[in-house]
Amino acid sequence: VEVVESGGGLVPAGGSLRLSCAASGTASSINDIGWSRQVPGKRRELVARISSGGDTTYADSLEGRFTISRDKNTVYLQMNSLKVEDTAVYYCNAEFVYCADMCHDLSAWGQGTLVTVTS
Repeated sequence: VEVVESGGGLVPAGGSLRLSCAASGTASSINDIGWSRQVPGKRRELVARISSGGDTTYADSLEGRFTISRDKNTVYLQMNSLKVEDTAVYYCNAEFVYCADMCHDLSAWGQGTLVTVTS
């Protein structure tokens, strides 16, 4: 499975941005797809994820500013009221099942897209 992110860029504080993540490839099923972010020198942290059935999970720190949605295996992260501290590289990952002689739970990550929020 390949994961490709897009939509990062430069935005002023208070602005909005929408990230897209497309997961494609050979898999028995693509399950949860999520967004995480990482700032240099810090651990990668989960931002939001969504199951194949549409169940969502968000980081508590987002205060309701971000919304994750899904259309088949493309996931969107709508980010509103952006803050300088939201500046990070945002990574998408897809959890999927691949079956050959037996089935395996695997995870694929994208290369990341940079979001920079200016003051």
